Amino acid sequence: MNPLSSLLSRRVRDDRGDVPGWVLVTVMTAGLCAALYGVADDQLRQLLTDALGKVK
Repeated sequence: MNPLSSLLSRRVRDDRGDVPGWVLVTVMTAGLCAALYGVADDQLRQLLTDALGKVK
């Protein structure tokens, strides 16, 4: 086995079990949106209702 393939195979084995950064960002963003929606649900509904009422 040449040194390059040895290094690459070791690198692949070392990354097993790691969660990619984009997955963490996506999950954390979804959690933040859910938390904000839970806190500001009534205010968001009123804001949308007022905005749509002004369009008419």
